[in-house]
Amino acid sequence: MERRYFGTDGIRGPVGPRPMSADLVLKLGWAAGRVLGGGHGGRVLIGRDTRVSGDMLESALEAGLVSAGVSVSLLGVLPTPGIAYLTRALGARAGIVISASHNPFEDNGIKFFGPDGRKLDDQTELAMESALDEAFSTVPAARLGMAQRVEDAGGRYVEFCKNAAPTGLRLDGLRIVLDCANGAAWRVGPSVLRELGAEVIALGDEPDGYNINSGCGSTEPAAMQAAVRDHGAHLGIALDGDADRVIMADETGTIRDGDELLYIIARSRQAAGQLRGPVVGTVMTNLGVEHALGALGIDFRRARVGDRYVLGQMDKHGGLIGGESSGHIICLDRTTTGDGLVSALQVLAEMVRSEQSLASLCQGVEKYPQRLVNVRVEHKGSALESRELADARKAAEQALGDSGRILIRASGTEPLIRVMVEGQDVEMVARLADELAEAVAAGSGEASASA
Repeated sequence: MERRYFGTDGIRGPVGPRPMSADLVLKLGWAAGRVLGGGHGGRVLIGRDTRVSGDMLESALEAGLVSAGVSVSLLGVLPTPGIAYLTRALGARAGIVISASHNPFEDNGIKFFGPDGRKLDDQTELAMESALDEAFSTVPAARLGMAQRVEDAGGRYVEFCKNAAPTGLRLDGLRIVLDCANGAAWRVGPSVLRELGAEVIALGDEPDGYNINSGCGSTEPAAMQAAVRDHGAHLGIALDGDADRVIMADETGTIRDGDELLYIIARSRQAAGQLRGPVVGTVMTNLGVEHALGALGIDFRRARVGDRYVLGQMDKHGGLIGGESSGHIICLDRTTTGDGLVSALQVLAEMVRSEQSLASLCQGVEKYPQRLVNVRVEHKGSALESRELADARKAAEQALGDSGRILIRASGTEPLIRVMVEGQDVEMVARLADELAEAVAAGSGEASASA
C-alpha cells in the first residue's frame, strides 16, 4: 500500500491544509484509536510542543480517540522522548506527539509511539492510513473514552533524565548555556541540569507559540555560541523544538555536532566496558567519525537517514549506540528513542569522569570537509531523475575519485532535495556541492537552494 500521509517521522506539514487540518487529525485520532487503542478501556497519551497550533490539534486528536472508545491522558507540553518514556511507564497503549520538531511554527506534525516506547513500524502506520478510508462512527455513549490531564508529567520526565545519567553524577562547578529552542524542553531542560548542580544560563526559554526554533535551538545555534563566549561557560547545549536532538558548543563556542557527540559517547561506553555491538550512524555521518571509531577497534555501520532506520540497524546488529549528524542520538542502554537531554548528560558525564573539556574529548576525530545544500522543489521524484542532475553527478564523481562521497536524497519530512558532498579538498567540496544543487534546481524547474 502506498503511503499518503506518513513520512519517515510520522505526519508533518503546514497547519491548515491536509494533512495538518483539524478534520483530518480528528479522523486520524479515531483511526489511531481503532488500530492502537485496544478497544474500550485502552489508554493513549498525548503530548505536544509549544506551537500555537498545538491546542487545536490536541483537541482534534482527543475527540477522535474518545469517539473510538479510547481514554486519553493529556501530558501538555513535554519533549518527544518524555512522551515515549511515559508511554512505557504508565502502561499506555500508545503515545502521540504533536510536534514538527525543528520546523518553523507554521508547521506541525503527529508521530506515534507504541507501548514499548518505540516508534511504530510501517505495517501499523499503514493500518492507520487504511482506517482513514473507513466511515467515521462514534461508539455508544456507554463505551466512550474519557480524558484527563497528567499534572506531574514534567516532573516524572525530569527524574527519568537524572536517573539516565551515571549514578552519582554531579555537575557542580560547570557553567552551561542551554538553548531550549522556545520549545518543549523550556521548563524541564533547565530543571534537569540545575538539579544536578550546574549553573545554567537559559536561552530560548520564553515560548509564545510562534517563536519555536526561530533564531535559536539546534538549527540556529549562533546565539548559544555567543552566550558561551560572553559568559565564559564551559560549554553550550542546543536542543530542537521537541528536544529529541542536541548539538553542543565547546568552551570556545565551536559547534560539536551529532557525529562528534556520538564518538564521545561510544568511546566512553567502550572505556567502561559497556559497549555492545556496532555503533550505527547514517549515510550522512562524516567519514572522519568512521575512521576515528575504527582506530579504537569499534565497528561502525551506516543506515538510511532517519532515527527509525538507525534503530533498525541497531536492533539488527545488537548495537546500543547510534545517531545522526543532526544530533538525534539513541542510547538504548538508557532509553528507547533519541533524547537530547539524555544524550547531553552522557557527554557531560564523560567530561566529569575524565576531567577533560568538550574540545579535548573531540580531538580523536578529524572530520572531512563536508557541505550540505538543501534545494526546495515541488516534485522530488522528477528532480532526482533529471538529466541535468545525472550529468552533473557523473562529472562530480570523476572529480572526487576515491577521495570523497556524494549523497543526494529527498527529505522525508520537507519538500527538499538534500545534496551532500564530502572530500579532502574543502574548495572542491564546496564547488561540487553548489554545482549539484544548481543541477537539481534546474532539473526541477526551481531556483531555491540554501546551504
